[in-house]
Parts: sequence; C-alpha cells; structure tokens
Amino acid sequence: MKIQAVRGMQDLLPAQKKISRTIEDVVREVLAAYGYREIGLPQLEQTELFKRVVGENTDIVEKEMYTFDDRNGESLTLRPEGTAGCVRFAEQNGLLFNQVQRLWYSGAMFRYERPQKGRYRQFDQIGAECFGMPGPDVDAELLLMNARIWRKLGLDGDIRLELNSLGNPDARVKFKEKLAGYLQAYEQDLDEDSQRRLTSNPLRILDSKSSKTQEILRGAPVLSDFMDNESKQHFEGLRRLLDDNGIAYEVNPNIVRGLDYYNKTVFEWITTTLGSQGTVCGGGRYDGLVEQLGGKPSPGVGFAMGLDRLSLMLAEKMESSKDADVYVVSQGNAARATALRLAESIRDQLSGKKVVVHCGDGKFKSQMKKADASGADLALVLGEDEVAAGTVSIKSLREGGEQSTISQETLAQYCLDYFSKEN
Repeated sequence: MKIQAVRGMQDLLPAQKKISRTIEDVVREVLAAYGYREIGLPQLEQTELFKRVVGENTDIVEKEMYTFDDRNGESLTLRPEGTAGCVRFAEQNGLLFNQVQRLWYSGAMFRYERPQKGRYRQFDQIGAECFGMPGPDVDAELLLMNARIWRKLGLDGDIRLELNSLGNPDARVKFKEKLAGYLQAYEQDLDEDSQRRLTSNPLRILDSKSSKTQEILRGAPVLSDFMDNESKQHFEGLRRLLDDNGIAYEVNPNIVRGLDYYNKTVFEWITTTLGSQGTVCGGGRYDGLVEQLGGKPSPGVGFAMGLDRLSLMLAEKMESSKDADVYVVSQGNAARATALRLAESIRDQLSGKKVVVHCGDGKFKSQMKKADASGADLALVLGEDEVAAGTVSIKSLREGGEQSTISQETLAQYCLDYFSKEN
C-alpha cells in the first residue's frame, strides 16, 4: 500500500510554494519598513503554556491541540498559535521589562480540526507582536501595516477590516454573566457548539455561524454597555487614527476572537472570496498576558495572518511563471560538458534569470520541445559541429523564431545584452 500524506497536512507543489514565497517576501519587506525584527520560535512548547495563555475552555485547548508525553513524561504540544510562544520567548530572553519591542516570526502551526478549503491541520502563519506600547497609536500602526501588505499583494479590493473592543477583564466578566443569563432561556434553540459553550465560554457564541443563533443574539446584551471608560477612549482614539489615515473599517460587536487573552482592541481582516473561511488575518491587544506568564506587566498587541488562505486568494491573480529564461540543449558527451560550462558563465552574468541545462540523452527535436514548454526566451544549441568550431547556435523561442551562431566567448555578453533590451 502506498504511503500518503497525513490527512490535513498539505503538500505544496512548486507553483503553490512560489505563491507563498511571494507573500512572505512582501510581508518581510513591509515589516522591515516598520522596524520589526525577525525571531525564530520552536514548534514544540510545554503544554501548560497554551493551557494558561490560550485558555482551558477554548476550542483550541479542549479539542484541537496535538499533545503528547515525551520519554521523560513531560507533556509537550505542537504550537497551535504563535503569540503564546512569542511572549514566553520575549520574557525568557529579557526583552520586555521597560523595553519597546517590535518582533515577527513565521512558520507552521498545528490544530486538529476538520480539513477543508483554506483550513488544514498544519498551516503556515506570519505573526507580529509589539510590546511596551499601551496606546491606540500602535494598534493603528499594525492595521496600517496590514493594509499596506494587501495593497502590495494586489488584494486590497478583496479584503475588509472589522473591529471591536472587548474592554478590560472586569467588563468582560460582567458582560459574560449577563450574556449567559440571557442565552440560558434559549438554550434548546442554540446550535450544538453554542450549547456546549454556554457554560464554558459564552463569548464565543457571539461569532456562531448558525443563523438561528444569530437571530437569538439580536436581543442579547451588548458588550459596549459594560465597557470601562479607558477602553472606550482607547477604541475612540484608534478609530480616529484609522479615519485620519483613510483606512475603512466596520465595527462588529460580535468579534471576540477564540482566545482568552485578548482585551480592548480585537480585529479581523475578512474576505468573501474563500467561502466560509473568510478570515485571512486577525489579532488584537493582550495587555495582561506577560504578567499572566509570571513577568512584570508589559502591554502587548499583535496579529497573525494565514499564508494558506492568502495563497488561495493570490493564486487567481498571479500569472503562471516560466521554468526557464535560457534553455541549453546538447548532444554528445563533449557537447554536454560544454553546455554545463557555458551555463555557468551565463549565470555569472544574468543574476535572477533561470538557466536550465537539459541533462541526459535525447534527440534535438525532443529537447527543443522541452525548451519551448519551459517558457524560455532563448534556446542554446550545442552539437559536435559547434563544439569543434567553438560556437553555439542561439534560437529565439518567442518572437520570430530567429536563429544565429556566435562564438562561445561572446555568449554570456550576448545573453546579458538580450535581456537588458527586454527590460
């Protein structure tokens, strides 16, 4: 029986990897422009980290984590999200107390959930976290940075911003009690997940996808009625900054995010192009998280974006790329050796261009078919006659199909001049 990939763990074909690399390059460039520094985080953490940070009653901890005991009996978990590990990292390495930090990371996350389009059990994320800045200005900067990324990727027309404020922890506790009391009267009419969450995490009911549950919620208490003045001022300040910078948004009181550590600002960037998997980026403020992990108080805010979903969006906009710019065909041992040498000299001159050498046997006709299929602009032809004369035949595979013969010594310069004119 053939061995296949584990369910929910996706293989990335070259074209898919190219798209995700394009996204990573754009995000890396934008993050650097805002003063963010890249860090590396382990994929394995102590299970207690996620139980304490993410919340014991969240879906992630209750149902989705990949957890196991190692040989020493220590409970370890493949990271289901990045913020917890980043806070642990920053505190452990002395980066937080009385310091301002802008950090970012990327890599695989793991959650056991039902695989579907845009949702996998192993998925790639890029996350950014800011520490030591309590005001709404850094919240606004994060969102401006997100908006710049969407523009550079050409996705700004397909993504919209939704905002909410969760207030401080005390306000959330009061609201949670009132919300649970209201919903208990409708318990039998709620969807199955909401019934389960009613006693463990009633705030998550607010983002239920059930239309019947949403109808019930129309008469529910609203968090803004319980919000403290500081959180109100913070949210109003954020909205003013976004308005001043021309960032469109919608206030959505049902955004709560699926993690217990958020307070004040929460946000999601939403698209309608991916069906039910509409959130491509989300985050918010977590001012009490560092202290919760044993460190001295330090405010924090951050976001995570899903590369898999962004790649699906970008795939329809990116043109399929060619496999080669120059394709070298040859026949005979001497010609094959010469082909490798000449290809190296061209690569020395043409930084960023793809030079592919046909390796192995094959008739000239079949090799030329492969050269054409590669998308190359030029085919270089080497046979016994060319080797003996110290020349190489050059055939244009695109406009006109012209062919000429030049000396091997001038080949690299010829190619450089050819592609310089093209640009």
